[in-house]
Amino acid sequence: MKATFVSTAAVSDAMRYSILRAQSQLTKAQKEVSTGHVADIGLALGSRTGQSVSFERDLERMKGIIDSNGLVSARLKSTQDSLTQISSTAQNFLSTLTTSVSGDASPSLTLTDAKGTLQSLTAILNSSYNGEHIFAGINTDVKPLNDFTATGSPNKAAFDAGFLSFFGFTKNAPAAANITAAQMTNFMTTVVEPQFLGAGWQGAWSNATDEGITSRIALNETVQTSVSANDDSMRKLAMAAAMVADMFDSNVSDIARKTVLTRAVGLVGESMSDIANLSSTTGIVENRVKNASDRINMQVDLFQRNITQMQGVDPYEASTRVSTLLQQIETSYALTARIQQLSLVKYLT
Repeated sequence: MKATFVSTAAVSDAMRYSILRAQSQLTKAQKEVSTGHVADIGLALGSRTGQSVSFERDLERMKGIIDSNGLVSARLKSTQDSLTQISSTAQNFLSTLTTSVSGDASPSLTLTDAKGTLQSLTAILNSSYNGEHIFAGINTDVKPLNDFTATGSPNKAAFDAGFLSFFGFTKNAPAAANITAAQMTNFMTTVVEPQFLGAGWQGAWSNATDEGITSRIALNETVQTSVSANDDSMRKLAMAAAMVADMFDSNVSDIARKTVLTRAVGLVGESMSDIANLSSTTGIVENRVKNASDRINMQVDLFQRNITQMQGVDPYEASTRVSTLLQQIETSYALTARIQQLSLVKYLT
């Protein structure tokens, strides 16, 4: 018969190892309780780990698109609000022009309204959202429209230079009072129109790009989600307001002014029609973004369910395991403390 001796040190070491093992298991169990997923995906899923990682990658990508669509929707809403303001400004200006053509509005009132229309158009087109100019195309870090009424503005300088080059004198020269309707029509067609509806617009008036912002609103769908200040609707309204503002603040003849008014009425009418179409197009894009987000949200729910089925744990079972491990650790600490108090002296006494 063989006697086996067990020392208190051996028992203490065994308890210490047991505590360390229980603490490791407790850490994993607590992680599973807090996340709702297994602590070690590779250990739990084995060969299916790659599929789980692929699901999570696609899920994060879709969540990123949803967040991006939120910003796109907000920018489109801001664009719609701005288009509504521009349309209202154009409508008020058209009313003034119509009244002025019939002779019921004074030149000073027409001049004031034209300048106000230009300032409003410039302020709206230069508005920004989230630090980006929404009408600048892809050139979002600069103001898209130069202020015609500002001192030293390039568009005002180009307009005055065009007048001087065509007529041979400035707008305030005495000779300006002799400008005929035919001459003014020719000036608007050959000089003014190219400055607004042709190549002269870019640089002198606009710093925006024709190319708009293209956003990915779904995994396989992109759409242009911005409006440029270079759109014809903006050019026509700016042309009408600039012509009236400049010619009614000059020495040109009444017949020449009336010719300008007639052309301006037509331009503003065309601009309002173009703005309405632009607003409708923007509304369609808004709806596409919303529908895309709704579809992606459905896909996100499906992916989340699949990931939960693969990685999920029973929260009640995990909580019970945590409680059990905590009790085991507390018991081990208590036993270790009792063992450490054992000694030969106490036994002999």
